[in-house]
Amino acid sequence: MAKQKKSSSSGNTIILNKKARHDFFIEERYEAGLALEGWEVKSLRAGQVQIRDSYILLKEGEAFLFGALITPLPTASTHINPDQQRDRKLLMHRKELSKLIGAVERKGYTLIPTAMYWKQGRAKIEIGLARGKKAYDKRATEKERDWNREKQRLFKHS
Repeated sequence: MAKQKKSSSSGNTIILNKKARHDFFIEERYEAGLALEGWEVKSLRAGQVQIRDSYILLKEGEAFLFGALITPLPTASTHINPDQQRDRKLLMHRKELSKLIGAVERKGYTLIPTAMYWKQGRAKIEIGLARGKKAYDKRATEKERDWNREKQRLFKHS
């Protein structure tokens, strides 16, 4: 259910958080399930989700996703009043939660969502245990990426 994640298949990907790699050093990745309502699942299938500004908090031994925006479909939510940015509980094993709690509280890490995808018909979220980048780290990463791109161009034309 909430095992350490290697990589997700691109065909089942709902959304990627590309800004996460720019703003953070992601050291470990975990997989967690999401406790969703019916209208939210329909919106995920339609791709109406945004996780760029979302984050994960650990409260009372449980993990919650804050700030994720799931826009309701007009046809799927006629008889209810949906809350687009409600807090969603993440489903993880107790052992993994205790490891994450230790890393966040003692070592100063941050938990951020890096991807959302389908796995065996269930919505899963990939959580990154991350440390924030400073401005000079971001510049160095960008400089290295540009140099690698230029190197590839030089090898291609040679």
